[in-house]
Amino acid sequence: MTSYDDIELVVERRESAAEGVLVLTLRHPSGGQLPCWEPGAHIDLLLGPGLERQFSLCGDPADRHGWRIAVLRERDGRGGSAYVHERLRPGDRVRARGPRNHFRLEPAGRYRFVAGGIGITPVLPMLAAAEAAGADWTLLYGGRTRASMAFTRELGRYGERVTLAPEDETGLLDLTPVLDGLTEGALVYCCGPGPLLDAVGERCPAGALRTERFQPAEQHTDVDEEFEVVLARSGRTLTVPPGVSVLDTVRGAGVEVLHSCTEGTCGTCETDVLEGDPDHRDSVLTDAERAAGETMLICVSRCRGRRLVLDL
Repeated sequence: MTSYDDIELVVERRESAAEGVLVLTLRHPSGGQLPCWEPGAHIDLLLGPGLERQFSLCGDPADRHGWRIAVLRERDGRGGSAYVHERLRPGDRVRARGPRNHFRLEPAGRYRFVAGGIGITPVLPMLAAAEAAGADWTLLYGGRTRASMAFTRELGRYGERVTLAPEDETGLLDLTPVLDGLTEGALVYCCGPGPLLDAVGERCPAGALRTERFQPAEQHTDVDEEFEVVLARSGRTLTVPPGVSVLDTVRGAGVEVLHSCTEGTCGTCETDVLEGDPDHRDSVLTDAERAAGETMLICVSRCRGRRLVLDL
């Protein structure tokens, strides 16, 4: 498990990217360099007690002096987007953690990108990287309306590689031209609402799909059972009751662990597994990472047996 220090940032610029989408440019207060990042990375904004939210970096990774994020105002959200839209202004300071990346752009000769709504944010720097690498790539980008789709002007420089598909004009995204006939070695990157990710997953060849979810995937699991967690660094053994997460159990015992979403979507609480068989219930780890069983997201995942030994 990696540790990330908090850093203080200042809001340099605030602008609208589409209806309901606010773009913030964040810089170091002293003008110094920020930690480097790669396409697909996100940061946590620490907006207040219990109010930590993840936002994808959608600027230029080569710009070490500024981070750009886009925030959709969610009507039925949990308060994070409302805070950003209503309270953060140029000159305000905010603490952040990261960057962290579970959605890396892997090397490939051909990419097919699919984005829905605010899911365009992690994809945007991927397009620039794919273009710079000389890869064969296309983007299918959908939204409720054209006015609600962010960065459409910026995407215009890519010409016919980008297909914009507002739902009120074209209906639901037609995935057939994107996913049919994919050649071996091609990768599909998709970010957006859960139904879109599920639809792409049903059509995509095995091993080709890379996704990032803003909401946890639906889990079909048996009734939770009690198990033991051994904290290897102290030798303590804790009992995780049914219906209680490993994270809550560990924190209840006085052991602090970095965490944020508590839904298995951000990767903050990823923890090394030294012994045992995790029951993975997150939306972050790949199939290969789950099969390896070397780490787990302790906010949602549990144990398939009676005992786990964690590097805590």
